[in-house]
Amino acid sequence: MSAWAMGERLRKLGIRLAEARSTTLFQLATALPAAVLASILGIDINVAVKWQRAAAGDWTAYAAGINRRTTAEQA
Repeated sequence: MSAWAMGERLRKLGIRLAEARSTTLFQLATALPAAVLASILGIDINVAVKWQRAAAGDWTAYAAGINRRTTAEQA
């Protein structure tokens, strides 16, 4: 199935792709540091920083989670 055909099916179901994409990106921006977001999505770091600022992202919880995993793996 092509991307266009998939998009048409989703639109018929009432799923607005642009809104879903924006929501997903904003959720990621609140959960991940801009550098990680840029790397994962293959976007410019400046764009990732703008998304993070717009979403009021606080990625300290992400950093704490990484620290907990690293500590648990070392034990």
